[in-house]
Amino acid sequence: MKFEIYKFKEVTSTNDIAIDFIKKKKKLSGFIYTDKQTRGRGSKGRKWISEPGNLFSTLFFSLEKNYPPFHEFTTINPIIVSDVIRNLCDNGKINFKFPNDILINKRKVCGLLQEIITFNDKKFLIIGIGINIVSNPDIKNNYEATNIFIETKTKFEIAEIIELLVASYESFFTNINQYNYRSYKKKVDLMSIN
Repeated sequence: MKFEIYKFKEVTSTNDIAIDFIKKKKKLSGFIYTDKQTRGRGSKGRKWISEPGNLFSTLFFSLEKNYPPFHEFTTINPIIVSDVIRNLCDNGKINFKFPNDILINKRKVCGLLQEIITFNDKKFLIIGIGINIVSNPDIKNNYEATNIFIETKTKFEIAEIIELLVASYESFFTNINQYNYRSYKKKVDLMSIN
């Protein structure tokens, strides 16, 4: 599967745009990103703070019969996205606060938001991916936030990170016959923290 990339200057939420692409433009898959979100969503109805220079994106695709079921993607997505982050931050220890947060050195660097919709009798998975690249919000939570620049002292281009994400998902679907849920689950279990 190939993911066409769509860029926007400003949107309410990239997940909202993905739903529009599916319902109004009849797109089966794609990768959407924007410079600015005005109503970015996090898990449990929380607001995703969209600071300039960070990645606000959504990958979407139809769930075909030979694909893993929806619930397995809550394990697959953190592995795929964390592998990309690990390639950028090879010195940092990567963990998950399952199922939505990816941490570097116990500080949040990425949030995932999965949604599923049905349209024309077809199920679609929508995966919001927010990565703190150059800045991060000052969150008061069980753990702090960080960004890739702080962790690596390197300023990566958004386009470079998108290219890695899209290539990783395309590789996953190209090699779908080799997919083994147990190996993904084992990785998530080893990397999860409370």
